[in-house]
This record gives sequence, structure tokens and C-alpha cells, in this order.
Amino acid sequence: MEKVTKTEQEWRAQLSPEAYHVCREHGTEAPFSGKFYQHKGDGVYRCVCCDAPLFTSDTKFDSGTGWPSYFEPYSDEALVEIKDTSLGMTRVEVRCARCDAHLGHVFPDGPEPTGLRYCINSVCLTFDEG
Repeated sequence: MEKVTKTEQEWRAQLSPEAYHVCREHGTEAPFSGKFYQHKGDGVYRCVCCDAPLFTSDTKFDSGTGWPSYFEPYSDEALVEIKDTSLGMTRVEVRCARCDAHLGHVFPDGPEPTGLRYCINSVCLTFDEG
């Protein structure tokens, strides 16, 4: 997968202020506020920064946490996982492998078949129906 790199000025021009804050500054949107939290369409969720496919609707589930949750990424190459020790916690951050956008975190409390819960900020996503 070809990497996408842009200057901070280019990212600011492309993204909304909230998307810039979450994707490029590792922020978090408020729980239960994102447009994809209760979204039920069939299709592919893509990175708002570079359009890379990240998750399919077949892997989306209601975790009750306030953020869209998925039990499996689109492909093994879609995400990069990074140890996150911010805020006095140890978590695993997930980023888009193509553009390094912060997406959210992955936790080991999801449903079968993977047992994983990818907890993703809606503002980091777009959706292609179909």
C-alpha cells in the first residue's frame, strides 16, 4: 500500500477542524455523538484522510460504548497498532496504515470470532454503500 503523506497545512485544508483534531492530533470525539455510532448501512468504512478501506459493515457491532465498534479490520494491512500509555492507561492505539491517521483503540473484549473490539471515532470515517 502506497503511503500518503501531507503537510500539516494540507491536512488542515482537507479535514474539518474536528477530524483534524482526532486524526492528526490523536483526539477523541464525544461518546454517542458520531454519525456512524448507530449507522446500519451495508458497505465499507474508509479513512477520512486517505480513503483507504478500514472496516466492512459485516464486522460492525453495537458495543454500547458510544463509538462505532468492529471486530475485524478490512484486511491485515489496513491498520497499524501502537502501544499507548497516555492518560495513565495502557491501551493499543489503531492508526490507518496508509496515512498514519489516529482512528481509535483496540480492546480484547469483543465478540467472536476475533474477540477484539476496534473502538473507532466516527469523524475518522467515510462510508461507501454497497
